[in-house]
Amino acid sequence: MFMSVPNFPIALDVATLFVVAVCVTALLGLLLLFAWTQDRVRALAWWGTAYLLGSASVVMWSSESHFSPPLPPGIANAILYVACGMIWSAARIFHGRPVLWGAMVAGAVVWLAACLIPEFIESVKARIVLSSIVVSSYTFLAAAELWRERRKRLSRYWPAILVPVLHGLIFLCPIPLAGALQADDGMVILADGWVAVLVLEVMLYVVGSAFIVLVLSKERTVRIHRNAASTDDLTGLLNRRGFVCAARLLIDRCKQKRDPVSVLVFDLDHFKRVNDNHGHAAGDEALQLFAAVAGANLRASDILGRVGGEEFVAILPGSISDAAVAAERIRSSFEAAGGMVANGTLNLTVSVGIAGGEFGADVMALISAADKALYKAKFNGRNRVELSDEVPTVADERAAHGVSDEPLLAS
Repeated sequence: MFMSVPNFPIALDVATLFVVAVCVTALLGLLLLFAWTQDRVRALAWWGTAYLLGSASVVMWSSESHFSPPLPPGIANAILYVACGMIWSAARIFHGRPVLWGAMVAGAVVWLAACLIPEFIESVKARIVLSSIVVSSYTFLAAAELWRERRKRLSRYWPAILVPVLHGLIFLCPIPLAGALQADDGMVILADGWVAVLVLEVMLYVVGSAFIVLVLSKERTVRIHRNAASTDDLTGLLNRRGFVCAARLLIDRCKQKRDPVSVLVFDLDHFKRVNDNHGHAAGDEALQLFAAVAGANLRASDILGRVGGEEFVAILPGSISDAAVAAERIRSSFEAAGGMVANGTLNLTVSVGIAGGEFGADVMALISAADKALYKAKFNGRNRVELSDEVPTVADERAAHGVSDEPLLAS
């Protein structure tokens, strides 16, 4: 029924593999450069240029005999190592770290220096060992840059770390084999058989790396847009939407631990007079100053946001008495620092209302209770801290039925 197939071994034509590898790498380089023009992620431009440079170096290496005058010894390999260094630099740029120019070209410099030694040029073993070390070193460095970001969702970052590590390990394999073969004749046989394996592995690596870097780049772009939608431009704090979302996550964590939470509502006193008498620039300076003072007097676990013109809200894990201590610290610090605004012509102060709730209390109910305490602070003379008598314990019905999250804060 089925035609029998002769049991012939699969033969890999190295020249064809080289052509395919060069074409695939060049196309991926162009793809990464196109992605850079769309997303403006600088690391993509470096990665794409490195791919194009690497494919060009392979073309130069395979046609060195056709150049007239001939290229200097080792120049094609040196260009390839610069491309490897650029991929490592792209990983650094992707995570906001500077390019180390000397280290990026060090592999190429070492190779060119070695090519000035006749014994090195004549030794197949020496060239294979040094080439393996240079390529693997840059690959491990790229993996190390990504590993430094392991605190950010390791479950999603592991392919970006694993792929270059495997690539580097494969390129180290010829070194122990070179040590086992003493004669250069044996090394030539090893090189002929190993080249096809390396070319296949390199194609898998460049395809996998390009896919990974595109996914990471797109994820970063989405994250930047999401953060922008949840951040107040003037102060850098969370805006209303971002604060409510972050507060609910904090309440959920505290609920699991059965810990209480407290909400602080801040309102800068007589802020309209600042804008009317000294201009909006002074008002913006006052808002930025309060954001800095409040942030400096809160813990890393606390969440602070700007939810209106001069209105700020913070949520803290802990009891209302703990929150009162933090609120008084912020109030006194801002009063002391308020004289620095508008060349010392202002005496800025802030009023604070606080509400505490048991675990599971709804954030909107807490804000509403703290807002009532803020009214009390305003009524009693401003520049003071007042505590709410209400103790919200369960999610209020408004939030459960999708009622607007916008709190009505004191003016």
